[in-house]
Amino acid sequence: MELELEGADLKAVLNRLRRAQGQISGVIRMIEEGRDCEDVVTQLAAASRALDRAGFAIIATGLQQCVTDINSGRKNGETTEQMRARLEKLFLSLA
Repeated sequence: MELELEGADLKAVLNRLRRAQGQISGVIRMIEEGRDCEDVVTQLAAASRALDRAGFAIIATGLQQCVTDINSGRKNGETTEQMRARLEKLFLSLA
């Protein structure tokens, strides 16, 4: 299954990843400056949420594409069960 992000989906995922990138840079800077542990952890949690949301958006797009593939009969040799198992593994990787 190839991921095809377009338009608004692509923009949303890239924005979330850029936000996480900025937050991670902020965490690094905070640690280097010896900032308060609570502030560092709060910023790190925000970066983690941004990455999770980007991952879920990517998986949702992949799921939509799989459903389209199943409905159109293009499964690239994969059974429905194999496709389901792969998607479940992807979801669990973000849990």
